[in-house]
Amino acid sequence: MHLNLTDTHCHFYSDENSEDLPSQIERCSTLGVTKILMPNIDLDSIEPMHLLEDAHPSLCKSMMGLHPTYVKETYKSDLERIYEWFGKRNYVGVGEIGMDLYWDKSTQIWQEDAFLTQIGWAIEKNLPVSIHSRSATQEVIQLLKSYKGKVTGVFHCFSESKELADEIVKLGFYLGIGGVVTFKKAGIAEVIAQIGLDRVVLETDSPYLAPTPFRGKRNEPAYTRYVADRLSELTGKSIEEVSQITQNNVKTVFGL
Repeated sequence: MHLNLTDTHCHFYSDENSEDLPSQIERCSTLGVTKILMPNIDLDSIEPMHLLEDAHPSLCKSMMGLHPTYVKETYKSDLERIYEWFGKRNYVGVGEIGMDLYWDKSTQIWQEDAFLTQIGWAIEKNLPVSIHSRSATQEVIQLLKSYKGKVTGVFHCFSESKELADEIVKLGFYLGIGGVVTFKKAGIAEVIAQIGLDRVVLETDSPYLAPTPFRGKRNEPAYTRYVADRLSELTGKSIEEVSQITQNNVKTVFGL
C-alpha cells in the first residue's frame, strides 16, 4: 500500500520536536507521510524553520507569516521584517495568519490589520494562506468576503459547525482537519460525515492536539495517518482514496 499524505500544518521546528527528529522522520516514511508544511509564527521561529527545511528540502516546506497571538505593539515593524523574507526565499504559503479572540480580545484591531496586511501579501505573491481562527471564525469570514475569488487557503484546525464549513467552502477555502476529529465527542466528525472530503486537507498542528490514541501526548507529523484513518471510517472511503483525494486538494491549494 503506497500512501502519499501531507501534513499541511506542523510546527516541526518547535523545541518539543527537536530531540528525536530522525525517528519522527522515519515514522513519517513508515506511515506514508511524504510532505510536512510548516507555518511560521513569529520572528524567533524563522531561523529554526529555515534550518529544518534546508536539512530536509524534499520533506519540509515553509510558509511565512505572523501568528495572531504574536501580534503585539511592535506588529507593524515585525510584519516589515517578515515581509522581507519573501524576497529571499520561496514559500508555499502565507501563514500562520488569522485572528484569535480566545486568548486576548484587546488586540483585535491590531489582529485585523495584521491579517488583512498578510492577505494582501498572499494576493501579491499568488500564494495560499494558512488561517488560524479561534473564537473568531465569523469575524474572519466577514473580513474575507471582499476578497472572494482573489485568495484561497486553509482554515487550519477546523472543528466547527457544518454551517460555518459551508460558508468557508463558498469563499473558496479548504478545511484543515487534524487530531480533534479522532476525539470521542468531536462534533467535527459528524460534519465530515456530512460534507465529505472535497474540501479537506490533513494536518497535525504538531506538537499540539495529538490524535487518539496519543491524546494528551506530543503530536508528530506521522500521526497524520491516524487522521486519515479516521476520515476513512467517517466517509466510507478506503485509506488509499482518502490519500488521493486529500493530496489532490493539497496540489490545488499549495501547488505541491
